Amino acid sequence: MSARHAPWAAIALALLLATAAQAHTRSTSFSSWEIDGTHASVRFDIPQYELTRLPWGIVAPPALRPELAAYLTHALRLEAGGVACAVDGEPRALAAPPERAVVEWRLACPSAERLAIVSELLREPAPSHLHFAKLRGARVTERVLTSAAPRWELPSASEDAPKPAIGSSVRAYVELGIEHIATGYDHLVFLLGLLLLAASARELITVVTGFTAAHSITLGLAALGRVQPDAAAIEALIGLSIALVALENGWLLGGRPRALPPATVLSLAALAGAAALGAGAIPAATYAGLAWFAACYFALLARSERPARLRFAVAFCFGLVHGFGFAGVLSEVALPQGRLLPALLGFNLGVELGQLAIVAAYFALTALASRFVANPARIRARGLANAVVCGLGVFWWISRGYGG
Repeated sequence: MSARHAPWAAIALALLLATAAQAHTRSTSFSSWEIDGTHASVRFDIPQYELTRLPWGIVAPPALRPELAAYLTHALRLEAGGVACAVDGEPRALAAPPERAVVEWRLACPSAERLAIVSELLREPAPSHLHFAKLRGARVTERVLTSAAPRWELPSASEDAPKPAIGSSVRAYVELGIEHIATGYDHLVFLLGLLLLAASARELITVVTGFTAAHSITLGLAALGRVQPDAAAIEALIGLSIALVALENGWLLGGRPRALPPATVLSLAALAGAAALGAGAIPAATYAGLAWFAACYFALLARSERPARLRFAVAFCFGLVHGFGFAGVLSEVALPQGRLLPALLGFNLGVELGQLAIVAAYFALTALASRFVANPARIRARGLANAVVCGLGVFWWISRGYGG
């Protein structure tokens, strides 16, 4: 491939990967159950865009298409002794934010023995769908239901000393964290952008430490309900963080052209002005803060002979944003304090294990390339990879922040 064709190849690859990433965003839904003997009620909550995978459209309260109601009550059901409990009355759509659908229905079971919650939601259009079922009662507990483990056996009411239902274990949340980072394409692309210029294992460790420390802080704060930023703004900011890291990479790889830092700062300031007028999901103050950060950071970079030492700051600052993105799943489950802390610990550990595995693979690949690939080819490959990272970041930023 010639040098003049490389940018177009990078753009094409970025668009292809962005389309794939959009199509494989983690699919989730939630339910809350109250069981009283042979009767039960369930409240089901799902993002509206998940329902577009089905042929019956979204929910527009109070309207609920009979076909969609029949699908939901069959795919998410309560069984007694292996027999599905009958729907008691008509399911109804409840008022909810425009981007979410909430449906409620009641059930009548033939007995109160051998009860089990079963989820087959979106099994065909989204096989990796996660359903979080929460059981309310004397003790709130929860279980993550997947295609591999779709059934939650509940304790029998006839036991002399009935035990509380056992929720998902710490190990289950570790596995969930690993799956989440493995399918969190935007987080992986951001990590790749940070690692592209790392020249040693020490620099890799420094970058990963900064990212880990930051997203662990905001993951905990968000999951515990201490801070709850706007989800749309966070998703758009994750895309912008990827683009900005790639921009810095390009500046360093391109010999530090003088025009790029002021152009970046002015562009962010202009975006702050547009946001103040109501454009996009990211607040004006956030753009203004990014402009100030970029001005200070580029000034430090210009005076530094070893810019890798400053990458801890970038990894930490943008890692704070990505932590809110990681917290989305746990925040929506709204677990009680006693269950949330083990879930948070396991989920964060899973994210770190998955992340470390990816970093180790990257380090092994680059070490192998340094032995068998000529340096000019490695430089070109790094530039191409950075162009793809930048293209993906811009795509996610614009589609999430200005896509309506």
